[in-house]
Amino acid sequence: SVAVFLQDACLQHRYIRERDISNIVERPERLRAVKIGISAAISRLEELYGVASNDDGIDPDALADAIARMDIASSAKSKRVTAALSPAIPVRIVQSAATLDILHHPAVKYIHGDIEGDVYLEKLLHLSKTSADKIAEGESEIPEGLSQGDLYLCPTSLDAIQGALGTVCEAIDTVVEASRSTFVSDVRRAFVAIRPPGHHCGEDTPSGFCFVNNVAVGAAHAHLKHGINRVVILDIDLHHGNGTQSIVWQINEEAYREKLEHEAGSPGKDKPSLQVYYGSVHDILSYPCEDGKAELIQAASISIHGPHGQHIENVHLEPYESEEQFWDVLYRGAYSRLLRKGQEFLERTGSDTDDTMVFLSAGFDASEHEYSSMSRHNRRVPTSFYHRFTRDVCVFAEKWAGGRVVSVLEGGYSDKALLSGAMAHLVGMVDGPGDPLSREMWWTSEIVEKLSKLTKRRRGKVSLSSSATPTAWLERSMALLAWIDPTAPTSSGRHAYIPPSGRTLRSR
Repeated sequence: SVAVFLQDACLQHRYIRERDISNIVERPERLRAVKIGISAAISRLEELYGVASNDDGIDPDALADAIARMDIASSAKSKRVTAALSPAIPVRIVQSAATLDILHHPAVKYIHGDIEGDVYLEKLLHLSKTSADKIAEGESEIPEGLSQGDLYLCPTSLDAIQGALGTVCEAIDTVVEASRSTFVSDVRRAFVAIRPPGHHCGEDTPSGFCFVNNVAVGAAHAHLKHGINRVVILDIDLHHGNGTQSIVWQINEEAYREKLEHEAGSPGKDKPSLQVYYGSVHDILSYPCEDGKAELIQAASISIHGPHGQHIENVHLEPYESEEQFWDVLYRGAYSRLLRKGQEFLERTGSDTDDTMVFLSAGFDASEHEYSSMSRHNRRVPTSFYHRFTRDVCVFAEKWAGGRVVSVLEGGYSDKALLSGAMAHLVGMVDGPGDPLSREMWWTSEIVEKLSKLTKRRRGKVSLSSSATPTAWLERSMALLAWIDPTAPTSSGRHAYIPPSGRTLRSR
């Protein structure tokens, strides 16, 4: 089964400098589009499994049965654990209430802490708490020297950040514990739909909308709590995960140093060190490399496998002329190299699948449906990329990692990119009957256009019908969306001029 983790606290990270948010591409309302994609995926999977839908609401008996089969229902971390309408559908929805204390959680301190004191974490806490006062005084809540367009905070941002991290850790606990025991739940794969994203944040440097590195903290949590000593991180966001790569480099550097010291006769640690492979496919012309800074371009182009204990592969997105060229040349060639190099890393570092886990940094901003202002260099992928790559990752994890996959949402800014990417991604996580490639007709441009109507809240019922397209599953998607989507927050705040983001609407 696949568990989809949602976290309402993420809606509390809001832009409050002024009421006009038209230039703010990273905002919590984007999560509604992801939930539309999740709802549409479940609706189509119901059809695939021959489950009769019930548009009137949730079948209490089916829900009770599904919850009874899930040990995670008893978790004190979650206020509500819900499930897809029918237990026959291998997708579960977890409305998480998990959170953690960034100043005292070992995994957060492992990634963002400091030996001399948690300077960055304490600073982040202070900036969030004082943000409204700063804005009221006509100042920016983001310190000088950091991007004023890409970063923002409000007094409840910390709730969103800690809730997002807590939900990632909860998903990891669910997946790992299920894979190692006679667990009632058979959840081996999870999709964690949280914001703000994390892969641009380094050890103590927020950037690109990111304040903490969700996936890196998740890897540390898996290592510290569950003995996961080898981690594969696959990043499919349009933008290079410079923060994740920097953190991975430091982790591997420390593991390599300990290895050399042990070989020289120093006593070894009681527990094995964490080793990480980071593989990314991204646009080298986009953020953070768009301004041509040599060190960022070089970092986004590294390919190193073994020397100095490093395991990193970077692949650059390329334009394509046809679907055939994309799949036969680009996908089978350079893009699939991420998995081949991940396999080499695991073969080189050991043979125990029980100490291994796969993470996906699932950004959907390379989508064919992303804003042209965000994807300015025509380095796009068809929506089905998120389906096929996810399927390939799950097959990879079955062989090398006991089936354990945790996917964490990263970028994606247009509603169409997010809903279509999330739909294809979730469907790719499910092993269903029939030809998997036939499901790629589920997210045609016409269907994505229809689903995008659900991103706008309207009074009354939204009609999605047309004479050309059957609408039963679309109407069912609306019912599911109403079930899982909480009330979106309203924007408020005082006026203060802040430069627009460097990642959107800017000419070269």
